Amino acid sequence: MRCLGAIALLLAALPCAAQDDEDRLSERARQDREIVYFLNAPETHSFWLYHDYTETQPGVDKYLNVVRKGSTASGPEARILDTGDTLRVETLKGAAITQARLDIGEKVEADTEVVVIHFPPVAKGGSVRLRISETYTDPGRYGMKGDTLVFDRTLSRPRNAIVLPAGFYLTASSIPATITETEDGRIRLDFWNPRPDEIAVLLLAKPRPAAKP
Repeated sequence: MRCLGAIALLLAALPCAAQDDEDRLSERARQDREIVYFLNAPETHSFWLYHDYTETQPGVDKYLNVVRKGSTASGPEARILDTGDTLRVETLKGAAITQARLDIGEKVEADTEVVVIHFPPVAKGGSVRLRISETYTDPGRYGMKGDTLVFDRTLSRPRNAIVLPAGFYLTASSIPATITETEDGRIRLDFWNPRPDEIAVLLLAKPRPAAKP
């Protein structure tokens, strides 16, 4: 009888386990797992990026993007993919984050910077699909060393893509990548990371030799 009781309890728990699996698979299907970096000229130490994000939690009305230490963000923009509506975006720093009572998941310091994207509260059973873009300047992780372009940054999305500046070719990558050429002749690297952690990407590139007359 004890065995039968244990089996009954196990069977009762199966729907919950199945639902958990469905949630995990649904999460993987959302368009919030990819980010694309377009490297600007290395002397600017900057790159433009975009990524998509899907919010489904009822009542949520903002997306918080904490800027990595050592970087600065500029020109942030966001829109709702389903409607094309442009969203209000603001950048807060230090005490302004605390005054706004934002929970950014880490300690707020004087140089902490967060990009806040506002959107209509998510309705129960609904969702909001966002496309976010901005320019990052990161002198410590992107620039030239002698005649070599160096990009040295950890990437946390399952799918990460980096597009080299025009006129550069890849010489080394610390992480395996799929390498293609864009329509305008730039080199693109796609990194696939199935693990729930970051990948430390170090890229080296050289200017392409000038074409002979």
